Amino acid sequence: MNQTTQAQTGRAIDSLLAKYSESHLNPVNEVIHFICVPVIVFTLLGLLWAIHPWVALAGALAAMLYYFSLSAPLAVGMLLMSAAMLVLLYVLPPQWVLPLSITVFVLAWIGQFVGHKIEGKKPSFFDDLRFLLIGPLFVLGFLYRRLHIAY
Repeated sequence: MNQTTQAQTGRAIDSLLAKYSESHLNPVNEVIHFICVPVIVFTLLGLLWAIHPWVALAGALAAMLYYFSLSAPLAVGMLLMSAAMLVLLYVLPPQWVLPLSITVFVLAWIGQFVGHKIEGKKPSFFDDLRFLLIGPLFVLGFLYRRLHIAY
């Protein structure tokens, strides 16, 4: 099922992904997002981890509640990805987490804005902050479609 057809089904996730994809049509911008969005998720968890690991876990769980309200299969994928990222943060030397997270967070956002410059459209979250949480689902949805996993 393509995104236009999915958006017509009336599910919130389908309309959110269709709307998000409107400003992510350029192949270069898509590749940049496929790299930068997961990196931003990881570094955001890293920034929260630097406050306290429980804060990172709480942030991930709060996002999971939202994701499960939209799509259980996508939420499971995000849960697995978040768990892997939290494990990576756990094994990193604690003194690396904050400087690494800040540096890579800034670089990844620069990449995102370069992608949108190439696209010629502003980032979706300028219109609706929910799209900050939809970006990871956009990337995961692409992977699911490639693997023929329904969401």
